[in-house]
Amino acid sequence: MTETVKGPASYFPSIEKKYGRSIADWKELIRSSSLSKHMEIVSWLKAEHGLGHGHANALVAHTLAEDSNK
Repeated sequence: MTETVKGPASYFPSIEKKYGRSIADWKELIRSSSLSKHMEIVSWLKAEHGLGHGHANALVAHTLAEDSNK
């Protein structure tokens, strides 16, 4: 039985399909930006890269959570 993905990562397949970039590419883009606050990054992804709010929020939440665990 496969485990259901929950949380921000549950959006990843649709993000890759809709925007044509891998999640690794999005995370690299987020990490290379000069922004550090969650909603600033979300707004930037929406304005500069055309992501929807939910997709941008999921990417930022997952990326910042990963970075805080390092």
